[in-house]
Amino acid sequence: MKRLAILALTCAATVAASLAALPAFAQDSLAKIKEKGVLSVGVKNDYKPWGFLEPSGKIVGLEIDLAQAVADKIGVKLEMLPVIAANRMEFLKQGRIDMVIATMGDTADRRKIIGMVEPNYYAGATNVLAPKSVGLKSWTDLKGRKVCAVQGAYYNRRVTQMYAPELVVFPSVPDALNALQGNNCAAFLFDDTLIVSTLSGGDAKWAGYEMPLVSEDPQLWAIGIRLEDMTGPFGTLVKEMSIDWHKSGKLLELETKWGIKQSPYLIETNKKLKAAS
Repeated sequence: MKRLAILALTCAATVAASLAALPAFAQDSLAKIKEKGVLSVGVKNDYKPWGFLEPSGKIVGLEIDLAQAVADKIGVKLEMLPVIAANRMEFLKQGRIDMVIATMGDTADRRKIIGMVEPNYYAGATNVLAPKSVGLKSWTDLKGRKVCAVQGAYYNRRVTQMYAPELVVFPSVPDALNALQGNNCAAFLFDDTLIVSTLSGGDAKWAGYEMPLVSEDPQLWAIGIRLEDMTGPFGTLVKEMSIDWHKSGKLLELETKWGIKQSPYLIETNKKLKAAS
């Protein structure tokens, strides 16, 4: 009997030690966020008007409004951590942020690493920004030309394989745009949402530039959370909020607020969800 009691105590101690060794984020993330009073979100600060720096240094934009809405819903303070394509998923996996909303394309490969909340909150496609003087007419015109790109962008591999440009990869959007303006590249490969926004922003320095090609490879954007949160309270909350953003027209209103042309994806999803309710 004494030996059984010792064995039971040993097993209990082992289980307790195992539970203590679990990563902190394996617990209920929503409860943890409430407990610390802060929602930590990875955002862009170089992608106007989705997430960018005001002259005052404050990060603002459409995605920032969505992140703030989630924090308000939970009743906590919003903490933003600027991320780039190359580190945003790693920061989420490491527990440095609770959520990422940073113009992130929803791909099958990324879904193996982090959770992608549906319905997707936005959609973009691939195109290039180029000086009009370059005279690009088709994607095949990129062959052998130096093309600026951003590290970690999902379309870099596809465009390289299909059209054989010589990609010159930079860590951030501003770096790549500066290189383009310095005539280090014939074009800048990126999401067409940023290119349209850049060209329509009224900045004289882009007057001699154009988006000359037909956009390809339409891609949905997703809010990223950790895989273990997808079926938990935090994932459920974000999913329900995304449904409401579409159905209520909040996303369409935010496009108007930030001077973005209405997205066919948002219009279609708004109609579909309203009809289904």
